[in-house]
Amino acid sequence: MPTMSRRSFMQASGAATALLAARFAPAATADRVRHAVIGTGGQGGSHAKAFSSMDDCSVVAICDVDTSHREQIAQALAAKGSVKQYEDFRELLKDESIHSVSIATPDHWHTPVALAALKAGKHVYVEKPCCHNMREGVLLGAAQQKTGLCVQHGTQYRSTESTRKAVELLREGVIGKVRAAKAINHQFRDAIGRAPDSDPPAGVNYDMWLGPAPLRPFSKNRFHYNWHWHWDYGTGDIGNDGIHQVDVARWGLGVGLPKAVSASGGQLFYNDDHETPDTQIVTYEYDECYLVFEMRLWTDYPIEGHDNGVVYYGDDGKLEVGRNGVTITPIKGEKRQFGAGPDLNANVRNFLDCVKANDPSKLNAPISEGAISAQLCHLGNIATRVGRKLHVDVEKVQCIGDDEANKLFTREYRKGYELTEV
Repeated sequence: MPTMSRRSFMQASGAATALLAARFAPAATADRVRHAVIGTGGQGGSHAKAFSSMDDCSVVAICDVDTSHREQIAQALAAKGSVKQYEDFRELLKDESIHSVSIATPDHWHTPVALAALKAGKHVYVEKPCCHNMREGVLLGAAQQKTGLCVQHGTQYRSTESTRKAVELLREGVIGKVRAAKAINHQFRDAIGRAPDSDPPAGVNYDMWLGPAPLRPFSKNRFHYNWHWHWDYGTGDIGNDGIHQVDVARWGLGVGLPKAVSASGGQLFYNDDHETPDTQIVTYEYDECYLVFEMRLWTDYPIEGHDNGVVYYGDDGKLEVGRNGVTITPIKGEKRQFGAGPDLNANVRNFLDCVKANDPSKLNAPISEGAISAQLCHLGNIATRVGRKLHVDVEKVQCIGDDEANKLFTREYRKGYELTEV
């Protein structure tokens, strides 16, 4: 368990941070950002498209352990200039001309790659969840503070104008005092069936794909995308998709880590190789409000008007944020709607502006916030797995009097794939 408290790593003087930023930051980026994408699957392909679409950014390198994924993205980027390909991200990070990287690997690689990138002096855009366990979130936040580099989290609702406006209206009291928020993750995900162990596909560096995770045989049901549903690599759908809703709910409520967490979940729909729940309900307790996460992966119809969204309940009405924008329904007065869904490009644009200015203070989705939202997801999973209510020491970032739960706050890292010290 980490001994550094949240308060201690979040407090740093402005002068010291500025000096560290000058020490660690790459060469001047006022004109153009040279960017690399690490992990080129579905979301990594979206990163390559978004970053390369910006007039002041060039995607100059990509990295993936799967040759076919890597070559597909390289071909898509070819019209915009040459792109260097890497199998090992550690070799990519040696290129001093690269200013920033984005990380779209499986979850268990997010923090290890991010820490190595910060150590190498790169600004980082890391997909959600930024960490695979609670301790990694603390370490990543501390590394950002130490280096002073930009670390943006892939919770792009934070850069979506309508969501930003919604949070502003909540602060102004548009629905009165907000006492509860529900983060909704209702959708249909196909079963994955059962698959035997087999040899890895040709062109895949499977040992590198496993990285810090335990060594075990290859299975297609633990590989591309299906890794989300296995604890060694993923965080279930609360960390995969639900984190967007948890983050927005927490943001609107204006809260951090909770004082207590209770949860239940399991398999009501799947009967296959899934390890993570298809049904899950988590309640986060704060002094003046509650946050509830509700997930069903067999629900192909909207609940309360949403498949994925957030509903805030106030004394004077409710406010909703979802893929169709914002809806305000007051007890007295007219219902109104505005805006649209999440905007990846806006989050990328904000990140690049901060990289060029070498100024992490202007990030819309800084890791200081992203780590907390990721940790809420982990706490939900831990409460589900141990089957009891957790009482959280917010300052020490640990559970009070619960050794079994605290063991799940970290993991063992396979030899040769230990975390980088920054």
